[in-house]
Amino acid sequence: MTLQDTWTGQWVTDRLDVRLDGDPALRDLLGLALRRNPRRAHLLVSNVLGKHVPQPPATVHGAGLALGARVRDLLGPEEARRAVVLGYAETATGLGHSVADGLGDAPYLHSTRRAVSGVEPLGGFEEEHSHATSHLLLPEDPELLSGSGPLVLVDDEFSTGRTVLNTIRALHTAHPRDRYVIVALVDMRDADQRRHLADAAADLGARLDLVATATGTVQLPPDVLERAQALLAAGTAAVPAPRLPGGEAAQTAGSAAAAVTADPAAGLAPLTRAVLDWPADLPDGGRHGFTPAHRARLEAALPDLGRSLAAVLSGAPRRILVLGCEELMYTPLRLAEALSTALGDGAEVRFSTTTRSPVLAVDHPGYAIRTRLAFPAHDTAPEDAGPDDPGERYAYNVAPGTDAARRFDAVVLVVDHPADTPALHHPDRGLTTQLRQLTDQVVLAVVPSHVPQRGPRQGTGKHLPNVPTQAAPLP
Repeated sequence: MTLQDTWTGQWVTDRLDVRLDGDPALRDLLGLALRRNPRRAHLLVSNVLGKHVPQPPATVHGAGLALGARVRDLLGPEEARRAVVLGYAETATGLGHSVADGLGDAPYLHSTRRAVSGVEPLGGFEEEHSHATSHLLLPEDPELLSGSGPLVLVDDEFSTGRTVLNTIRALHTAHPRDRYVIVALVDMRDADQRRHLADAAADLGARLDLVATATGTVQLPPDVLERAQALLAAGTAAVPAPRLPGGEAAQTAGSAAAAVTADPAAGLAPLTRAVLDWPADLPDGGRHGFTPAHRARLEAALPDLGRSLAAVLSGAPRRILVLGCEELMYTPLRLAEALSTALGDGAEVRFSTTTRSPVLAVDHPGYAIRTRLAFPAHDTAPEDAGPDDPGERYAYNVAPGTDAARRFDAVVLVVDHPADTPALHHPDRGLTTQLRQLTDQVVLAVVPSHVPQRGPRQGTGKHLPNVPTQAAPLP
């Protein structure tokens, strides 16, 4: 096996004996990394999600479109027209949008971890194994989830079933319906978890289907948490620091093996603000709901938006990264597709987003998270940060590390207005500062953040019960 053929989970498997069993396609879809989370040591790193691993935008959007088409075929034309899609923050916000695209005319909503002033949550729930657990539901239309048609719930992975089951129980209490469809890129439940979910669906008196790209299980040794903590504590001891384009080794921060710390004295690439003719009153995503009419308006605007971004790029960059911001995944993804079309075959456009998730970086071809940028949170005022907010954000596999072929000639950073703050441009650690050290040019595109015209209480929809963390424990 050559280095190029090395599976990006092999490093973790060799050291922790964590194994993926099931569909052969799992190794194409997933790599492995170590997360800084005392409740769950490993991270399944998707190769098609566009979160941690930059990928061609057509690959990312296509994965969701394919799942949406399967849901449409499963439901049939009449049921598909009545369906509503709900995605999970932060990782599956773009995937859920893409599933809704593939389904057809389904409205879309995703949960959020960003409270919005003046908008009261319709409900919320907890994600038990996550580093940041609280989810809010903030639909502009309080009746969005009140229909009787199928509800399609989309997450990147289906690992235990707790989060989805907690959500279904809360929604079913307020608005009972006959059918739910769970969609994920990978279904990694064991036999007991599968039986438990089937029993829960029977108790609700509803049909529950599951659609996944691949299925399997994660085999974990009994002492995996202890062994992972030892590796995390070792940090950079056994891993060489990556090389920056100038040839000097990057400084590491904490125990992140391939983190990059900005040097204010270093030369910085130019930062250009792109002026996008964003359609008036078009939501920037599904935080407050995204309707079929919104989708049609976005599709019509995308070609011009792509050409606008292409016009801002100077020279003829070959490798370009479009980098989204946490929950803001779908709009940057579609802009990346439009930019790729505008530039043509001479450019290689990739897409990924920043994240709250703290993960160990190891610059090794058998590990999924090669490099890490760590920077201050720039979308939440310190006084508004919740107890589960780490106060730091990350961008993975953006820095080239030891492999010069991984370097991007240009980075297009897409954020919404609330995320365009002084912290984003901090002269020492800000994300734009660090990006300007790693590439030849940085383009900042700021899209308007949609503000709902009314809060849920002004409608007639029922408020959903908040679901406690320990609701419906699984065996």
